[in-house]
Amino acid sequence: MSIRFQRIFIIIVSIILISIAITLILYNSRNNIIFFYTPSELIDVDLNIGEKVRIGGIVKENSINKKKNIIKFIVTDNKNEINVNFEGILPDLFREKQGVVTEGKLINKFTIKADKVFAKHDENYIPKSIKKQLKNNDFWQKDY
Repeated sequence: MSIRFQRIFIIIVSIILISIAITLILYNSRNNIIFFYTPSELIDVDLNIGEKVRIGGIVKENSINKKKNIIKFIVTDNKNEINVNFEGILPDLFREKQGVVTEGKLINKFTIKADKVFAKHDENYIPKSIKKQLKNNDFWQKDY
């Protein structure tokens, strides 16, 4: 084999291996992607019942209802509301009128059965997409 043929062979094999690696990465991540929505976006988007979603917003005041080990609360962006049912232990920073991100399965267009609940960790932190949506609804007034 000539040196020129060896170089072409190495380049072609490298391109094939990189293509296979990228294909595998994209195929595996397709099954694990969970889209993030605000309550208004979730209502507007056409999703299948039982699909895994992640929503973020503010816990509505006087909406937390605890019965045995099931906690029900409402996540709002001051325009629309989503009911959340959660079975488990809530984070320490979880409170009314605080930011929250929930991940779970869609029961219907207005209800989610949450597997995970994440409370915001700092009084100044809120994800950019949620902050933008809340500013558009005149709910978020702080500038940091």
